[in-house]
Amino acid sequence: MAHDPSDDKLHEECGVFGIFGHDDAAPLTTLGLHALQHRGQEAAGIVTFDGERYYAERHHGLIGDSFTRQSVIDRLKGSRAIGHTRYSTTGGDEVRNIQPFFAEFSGGGFAVAHNGNITNALTLRRQLQREGAIFQSTSDTEVILHLMATASEPSFADRLVNALGRLEGAFSIVGISNKKLIGCRDPHGIRPLVLGDLDGAWILASETCALDIIGARFVRDVEPGELVVITDDGLSSLRPFEPRPSRFCIFEYVYFARPDSIVEGNNVYDLRKAIGRELASEQPAEADVVIPVPDSGTPAAIGYAQQAGLPFELGIIRNHYVGRTFIQPGDAIRHMGVKLKHNANRRTIEGRRVVLVDDSIVRGTTSQKIVQMVREAGATQVHMRIASPPTRSSCFYGVDTPERRKLLASRMSVDDMADFIRVDTLGFLSIDGLYRAVGEARRDNDAPQFCDACFTGQYPTQLTDMDDDRKVRHLSLLAEAGS
Repeated sequence: MAHDPSDDKLHEECGVFGIFGHDDAAPLTTLGLHALQHRGQEAAGIVTFDGERYYAERHHGLIGDSFTRQSVIDRLKGSRAIGHTRYSTTGGDEVRNIQPFFAEFSGGGFAVAHNGNITNALTLRRQLQREGAIFQSTSDTEVILHLMATASEPSFADRLVNALGRLEGAFSIVGISNKKLIGCRDPHGIRPLVLGDLDGAWILASETCALDIIGARFVRDVEPGELVVITDDGLSSLRPFEPRPSRFCIFEYVYFARPDSIVEGNNVYDLRKAIGRELASEQPAEADVVIPVPDSGTPAAIGYAQQAGLPFELGIIRNHYVGRTFIQPGDAIRHMGVKLKHNANRRTIEGRRVVLVDDSIVRGTTSQKIVQMVREAGATQVHMRIASPPTRSSCFYGVDTPERRKLLASRMSVDDMADFIRVDTLGFLSIDGLYRAVGEARRDNDAPQFCDACFTGQYPTQLTDMDDDRKVRHLSLLAEAGS
């Protein structure tokens, strides 16, 4: 599936889900992935095990495009399963890159699904190829299976620990073997993973919203650097990695996570309103109405309006039924791309000074078109307020981020950005303000509590596969990878 050029949002790479010990493992995994659809819309896959053999289904598109068909679910037999929703950041969108990945080892089968990015995957891939490994995909996740294959430990859990110990970057992993469901987070805990229970069946998922949809009970977060192993005898917890400071991705709070999820003990919706209140305190505007850029700007706009004492209105209406693969046959239609997804509600805008609240600015192209739409609807002034600091650096931990030079904030001042998107004023939340809003007093430059590299350029891990232009060399460059 081609990426929509009119879509100027950052995208998570994927969501993961696993279940152990339930007769309806496949349909429950389908529902869990449906709740995690916001974390990846290009493709999805499920692998199940029935005690004798593994079954796999991998399809392009949304969960509802393929996995709601009874014939697909009927082919996924067994009481344990893992699933994955995908938005590619490394590798292409071919079927061979759709997770979960599966391999037959000498001790049995193993399937794995991964949320994050391995920032030394290309280096590891080259080493493995020189040793005789034959790769079937261009995804960084396949490296994990090859590292497990060359490990000498007898159990799959120990092999996985050996493999993960050689990785750099971010990973939240779910895997199944003949006897186990395994979950693990990287030592910094950059990407989320939670543990749940459904009538005695253990659940692993990227977010709590995947537990809610199936009526499961939230037990706790899988902690940074923790590996949980679930068998018929219950759950055991291992801490096989050297402890490191927690650096959870702060942008999960700003945009990625679903508003109804509980992330690291925090209700995302409440935090986003708090972010909006902090934004109003730092970046006030002489205005008549606060309008969100839907849907991601809505909670912050509510908080902004509450703090500023201004009316909150839905001045832009989003069409939720526009596919990302819409064919754009000519320039006249292409330039209408933003109107396919958003339309101004003139009655709430005309003759008013408007504060537009959005979560971030990436390239600035969508913001420019939204502002034009609001002006054409009769706004007398447009003041844009962004519920995060300027995005100046690329993310290498599982987010589809443009090269740094394509990020508007990396090459323009705030005033220049305001001129580019044609607003009367433009204001961003400060990094300290973001920390205050999510419960930290301030950001300590020596020991930040979160991964905020997209705002600060301070990365918590090594970036081995990054070139001099601070751009990851993608695994899809097969000729280079095989050289």
